[in-house]
Amino acid sequence: MLTYQGSGPYCYAHSLAMLLGPAAPPVAVIETLTGSPFGMQLAGGTRPYFDPYAWDPELGLDAAIELLGQECERSSGGAPGEALERLRAAVARGPVLAGPVDMALLSYTPGGAGDHYVVVLAVEDETVVVHDPHGHPFATLPVADFLAAWRGEAVEYLTTPYVLRTGFRRVRETSVPEALRRSLPAAARWLDGRDDLPVPPGTLGGAAAALRLAELVEAGLDEETRGMLVHFAVRVGTRRLADAAGCLDFLGLTEAASAAAGQARVLGGLQHPLVTGDDTAAAAELRRLAPGYDRLRAALG
Repeated sequence: MLTYQGSGPYCYAHSLAMLLGPAAPPVAVIETLTGSPFGMQLAGGTRPYFDPYAWDPELGLDAAIELLGQECERSSGGAPGEALERLRAAVARGPVLAGPVDMALLSYTPGGAGDHYVVVLAVEDETVVVHDPHGHPFATLPVADFLAAWRGEAVEYLTTPYVLRTGFRRVRETSVPEALRRSLPAAARWLDGRDDLPVPPGTLGGAAAALRLAELVEAGLDEETRGMLVHFAVRVGTRRLADAAGCLDFLGLTEAASAAAGQARVLGGLQHPLVTGDDTAAAAELRRLAPGYDRLRAALG
């Protein structure tokens, strides 16, 4: 199986890898451990994400950190000044993981949008220095701009602002194969569709989400939804599935790896028709995608 390599919107996986340093596995492994490849959701019945029903990056990050035998201190909330003092104190001890942040408010990123994660390296007087995994090492921005982005008001799943993870430390020895095997029950549970987590009213998951999105494509997508699909959702969703396929193949789970790779191949084929406006072809690809989630679930056992 040929493994894809290249850049892409893997912000929290790359941020976590930076924080873990030499102890970090490949970002493909981190992303798979978050559970993100194992499903699809149509939030509120209109917003497409190629990650599981009720999943969000905060849940995924916590899962990956635990599976890798790591712990960290997660803090959030407070007034802007309090959050800034917490950040200053944390970075005085070393780099920290900040997010989700509102990418649109990161003033060094032209045209950015959506939720995002960065590694904060320093707060120097009125300037914040970050390693932004979206292609901006040692980026700088004014403290006020960073605080506005870090507040994350536009991030749908965020319950309290100014989320910070610090003090990463290993608490259990584990190997990559062990971590991946331990993640499989959660992967199956995501594909089954969890009903113990909050979702916006009208949200659909799995095959139902793909089939409904096909109908929305045929009816005519609004510019925002099409842009979100072509600039983010299809790219990241396809890579997630491709990376999961590689991880499953690494474990010797050839049937599950084939199912995930098949989903990646179909989803990746959505990009061209969505960009060119061939909505008939895009809808057909989504209908091909729909049954693949059940095939992947069955292959996981």
